[in-house]
Amino acid sequence: MKVNLKCFAKLVDEDSCDYKDSTPYDLTDGQTIQDLIKRAGIASEDVKIAFVNSRKVELDTVLSDGDQVGLAPAVGGM
Repeated sequence: MKVNLKCFAKLVDEDSCDYKDSTPYDLTDGQTIQDLIKRAGIASEDVKIAFVNSRKVELDTVLSDGDQVGLAPAVGGM
């Protein structure tokens, strides 16, 4: 299945998680946001908020084909 990942603030990396255009990833059925974070090479402790299709979710959320995932770090006051 294919999902698209977009990162914000200090999580941005042009090759693994861009902020302008989402970065596509191929995952297997049953994989979670935590699996995607690991695949993208992001330290899970750096992720404060995760979104799937514009809804805030937990890192153990199972992803589906076509999901749009957004990740944000903790920033001032979060």
